[in-house]
Amino acid sequence: MAETHPWRRYVAMGDSFTEGIGDPEPGSPGGNRGWADRVAEVLSQQVEDFSYANLAVRGKLIQQIADEQLEAALALKPDLITLSGGGNDVIRPGTDPDRIAEKLDALVGRLAETGATVVVFTGVDTAFTPVLSRMRGKIAIYNENIRKVAQRHGALVADQWALTELQDARMWDRDRLHMGPLGHHTVARMVLATLGVENSLQPMRPEPLPPRTWRKARTEDLVWAREYFVPWVIRRIRRVSSGDHVLPKRPEAVPYRGEEHHTAL
Repeated sequence: MAETHPWRRYVAMGDSFTEGIGDPEPGSPGGNRGWADRVAEVLSQQVEDFSYANLAVRGKLIQQIADEQLEAALALKPDLITLSGGGNDVIRPGTDPDRIAEKLDALVGRLAETGATVVVFTGVDTAFTPVLSRMRGKIAIYNENIRKVAQRHGALVADQWALTELQDARMWDRDRLHMGPLGHHTVARMVLATLGVENSLQPMRPEPLPPRTWRKARTEDLVWAREYFVPWVIRRIRRVSSGDHVLPKRPEAVPYRGEEHHTAL
């Protein structure tokens, strides 16, 4: 295939979203694939000597990403960097989206100084979810700050807020906090479009979900609250992260062809 993009060394930074939680793949490091792996697979098919590292760890706040991932990312000398951070900060009660954006600004500034292409992400429009919809205004403020940060430093914006496909429940994992395989695939397509990279990834068109009775829907809500939402709230109260003691799944930028995967895109 003809070379269609300029990047040879890609580093992904962030939290569970970039780590790939919700998109299980036994053949991938860490047991998860995710949108970043999917993007790397496409990029690796179009150029020779392509390398990819993923430093993201679930549960990380923006300052933790800066403290734990920045120097490691710079040491790898990437020419393409994706950074998704601040979402865990925004959904914490009492946090200020402007203060969070100040930390993001400092981090993006350091990355941009390298001359690498930097991609940042807006948050998802949570209007579709009853629990997180109350945070919609706060996320929208943070998104506007992200756009200002990107403009200031010449970064690209991967706009999840505008990605209306994510309003579909089928895009999300059972825990309703992380995207499922379809969501990660959809984000990968969006990121590649943001980079201007042609690819053969196709929109997935799964069969509609079977109709659910009111009783079944309420039962599923109760199960979700007990198994996922309540433990998540307790972790926030205790200031404990799901990523404590978890290491990055791809700490080194190694030659990457996506050949370890055996599942179709």
